[in-house]
Amino acid sequence: MIETVNPAQSLAPGNRKGIAPVIVIAVLFGVAHMLTNGQYGFHRDEWQFLSDAQHLDWGFVPYPPLTAALEFLGLKMFGLSLVGLRLFSVFAQVCVILVAGLMARDLGGGRPAQVFTAIAVGLSPVPMFEATEFQYSSFDLLWWVLIAWCVIRLLRDEEPRWWVAIGVVAGLGLLTKYSIAFELTGVLVGVLLTDARRYVTSRWFWAGGAIALLLFAPNLAWLIRHDFISYHFLQSIHARDVRLGRADGFLRDQFLLNANLFAAPVWLAGLYAYFKSRRYRMLAWMYVVPLLLFLFARGRFYYVCGAYPMLLAMGSVVGVQWLGSLRPAWRVGIATLLMTGVLAAGVYATIRIVPIATSGPLRDFALRNNGDLREEIGWEDIVARVAAIRDALPPEQQANLGIAVGNYGEYGAIAVMGQRYHLPTPITTINTGWLRGYPQTPPSTFIVLGNSLERASQLLFDCRVAGHTNNAWNVGNEESLDHPDILVCGRPRGPISELWKRGPEFG
Repeated sequence: MIETVNPAQSLAPGNRKGIAPVIVIAVLFGVAHMLTNGQYGFHRDEWQFLSDAQHLDWGFVPYPPLTAALEFLGLKMFGLSLVGLRLFSVFAQVCVILVAGLMARDLGGGRPAQVFTAIAVGLSPVPMFEATEFQYSSFDLLWWVLIAWCVIRLLRDEEPRWWVAIGVVAGLGLLTKYSIAFELTGVLVGVLLTDARRYVTSRWFWAGGAIALLLFAPNLAWLIRHDFISYHFLQSIHARDVRLGRADGFLRDQFLLNANLFAAPVWLAGLYAYFKSRRYRMLAWMYVVPLLLFLFARGRFYYVCGAYPMLLAMGSVVGVQWLGSLRPAWRVGIATLLMTGVLAAGVYATIRIVPIATSGPLRDFALRNNGDLREEIGWEDIVARVAAIRDALPPEQQANLGIAVGNYGEYGAIAVMGQRYHLPTPITTINTGWLRGYPQTPPSTFIVLGNSLERASQLLFDCRVAGHTNNAWNVGNEESLDHPDILVCGRPRGPISELWKRGPEFG
């Protein structure tokens, strides 16, 4: 059925008019997120981006440089604003919804297919979550979707110059999250296994590859200069995730979380239609190859989330065509049932994921069911408590004070919010903090977070519990449950440089 679609069909007046509702839908989702994104506080991951934005470089231990650069820009524009800094993620989701509708249009779908695609993507759990926080995965999702759209335009128009656009987006993707290499592997396999292999001899294909490499080159040079430290980080994080069971349920969560559950028949139909279509078969491999690679490598489920908008777009097109072949009563009944299910699943996901309320049953339900929301609670309490402990110390101890932290959330919160209390920059061997080194003259007194009394006493003299990391909402999260004590310790038991000789700790 898809083979009979004329590429010019997507430019017909009806389809041009049809994109207006998609724009409205995308903007409405964006406004909804902007109205709710200021409810709690920054997530521990966001504190890492905020602290790295103070030390711009061509790379960081956990990730490439683009996300921290955007955070730096956000700080310049909005200051330390939840809504302002998360505006980048909201804009990324708006673009994902809009481009999903455009993919449906470019595959020959009219207004119903475009609208359903946009709503199904906007009400899918992972894309919804990506708009609630400033995460590198928010932008990774956008690059995956843009590459798929460029491939659709390449194949629809038989215009090889789209390889230049693919190269630009691929380069930005490599500067955001290294896992986009799995999608690019799918692109390459799709080229080689389908009629798209004719582009291998095109200068535009190689130009796109050169552009991607050129954009990635500064980060690649940084990786070489730092002995591919990010590769070792990813190995460590992957081993931890597998050990903790975070890679379990990979296939299950493709249905439950990466896309709206009730839209599963649609994206499955889209995958089948891509395989059946000689023109667009390359996109089927762009889904199957990353999926299998992550499955066998035991990656986390959301790593392939960016592939679902292109499946939903094609599935919506063929689904509307199929509905058109049915009797009116069946057509209306099936369409109503499907849309009702998508909306119901979307509402349920919303009350679990989106920080709608700061009090009452909706807040309590979200905090019980969403660990990420719990990790947004209590950071201001912790920083204020550290400042109070510092102020209670004798002047001679305050004069040569260091703050040692055990994770990047603590580091970022104290490095950023601690400025208003005139706290010193924290010391840590975690992630990129290790690269920033240690004071040449070690402090004689330490305030220690993220470590037990026993562990701290192995490294420092005279440790005692001086406070706790509980929060005003009494929410249990990593800070309040896993390492609840704030310690005050004396000088190091040995040269502080010995800790850095072990190499960075990953967390």
